[in-house]
Amino acid sequence: MTTAQIDASLALVRALAATLGAQLIATHISWVLLAPQLAYKIKQPVRLPFLDYASLEARRRCCEEEVRLNARLAPSLYLGVSRITGDAEAPQIDGSGPVLEYAVRMRRFEAGALFSEQLAAGTLAPAQVDRLAALLAGFHQQAPAALAGSGFGTPQARRQVALAALEGAAAPATPVERALLQEWIGQRSTALAPLWQARLAAGRVRECHGDLHLDNVVSLDGAVAAFDGIEFDPALRWIDVLDDLAFAVMDFGARGRPDFGWRLLDGWLDATGDHAGVPALPFAAVYRALVRAQVEQMRGPHRAAMARRYLAAALWWTTPRAPTLTITHGLPGSGKTFQSQRLLERSGAIRLRSDVERKRLFGLGMLTRSREHGLDLYTAPVTARTYRHLYATARDLLLAGWPVIVDAAFLRRGERDVARALAEELQVPFAILHCEAPPEVLQQRLLARRDDASEADSSVLARLAQAAEPLAPDELACVLRPDAA
Repeated sequence: MTTAQIDASLALVRALAATLGAQLIATHISWVLLAPQLAYKIKQPVRLPFLDYASLEARRRCCEEEVRLNARLAPSLYLGVSRITGDAEAPQIDGSGPVLEYAVRMRRFEAGALFSEQLAAGTLAPAQVDRLAALLAGFHQQAPAALAGSGFGTPQARRQVALAALEGAAAPATPVERALLQEWIGQRSTALAPLWQARLAAGRVRECHGDLHLDNVVSLDGAVAAFDGIEFDPALRWIDVLDDLAFAVMDFGARGRPDFGWRLLDGWLDATGDHAGVPALPFAAVYRALVRAQVEQMRGPHRAAMARRYLAAALWWTTPRAPTLTITHGLPGSGKTFQSQRLLERSGAIRLRSDVERKRLFGLGMLTRSREHGLDLYTAPVTARTYRHLYATARDLLLAGWPVIVDAAFLRRGERDVARALAEELQVPFAILHCEAPPEVLQQRLLARRDDASEADSSVLARLAQAAEPLAPDELACVLRPDAA
């Protein structure tokens, strides 16, 4: 499109803004009109390397696709596609006459409701992060998987888009940083190719959101919604579900709250059980950080600081982690999950919860009551099977370079010895997060539990307390007290 054509389109949008009494906001690819109760998103008539909005027909198709896709995660926001009619000097919404332009019609939400705004204001609550984790986990589990031979999510495609993002974000980087990132992307894409191929074959490449940074997540009607998913290029939304999540995890860290990013990851993993994908998380985060650096750079010189911040985030994710193995120790109700939550948010560890994994082994959701299905999941054989699964998953994560917390009772010396031997075999630091509380407090906490993965009750507590083997002197040297954690 020529400059004159773009200027003519902008004049039309400005005239419509005056008619509606709306505020006009420009992005690098769209114009948004904020009317008193509604918002209208109009695509700029541009052709870029990653999208083509040049024709009116293309813009109509993309508007319809945007409504279809975003109704999945923000159904109350997206109301349909409107026609802009009338003439260039006096345009109107859905009037008579020829169509001059198309707009996505949306419900407005309150100022300050975006996650990015709440984060900056210090008002974003952990519960909102948990709601986002649950929303995305359910969405990713239900999204359609890419068909064999679609070309989406291949190792070659992943490498190419990451290198292209690096090229697009080159301006804020020094030559040394560009060389470091280019070498890292090349090496990691080669190493991850077998995992990526396996996940593609397993149906983990799905029709996702594609642009899950915190400017696109909003608190709405007491819940959480994600909007403005990518409609203009299928390859940017038919991606690995972990890549989709990685965008938000990365953005929390880039905006100074990595603890919320780790909390989001933990909640999503609890719900999906997709720990096998975690080794690919750093690559996904680097790519997404470079994408955001490129976008901020396109917005103009006044966004240079944000572009540099995202470049710094990309560099951070290339730094190897220090794997450690921490196990919890304590009776039901002693605070193991609470304390391990605090620790994982501070350390960026991957947590494996026995209460969650125990149910997953039997095909149950984390909040499903097993007894309603005629199951007793606290028998010795089930417990032994659960611990074997925890050890195996922890091993894979440690080998991938991640710190790991295994949140389980570990009341028997033999169970703790297996975990300690694993740490010694892999030559990683080992610690025991010891939690305790008076018997009456344990009882009170169990009675007060609601919507918790654990099903331990008074009878389970009594049985475990009788079977518990206290920490030996050599184990006490490994103890990490909650206050120290």
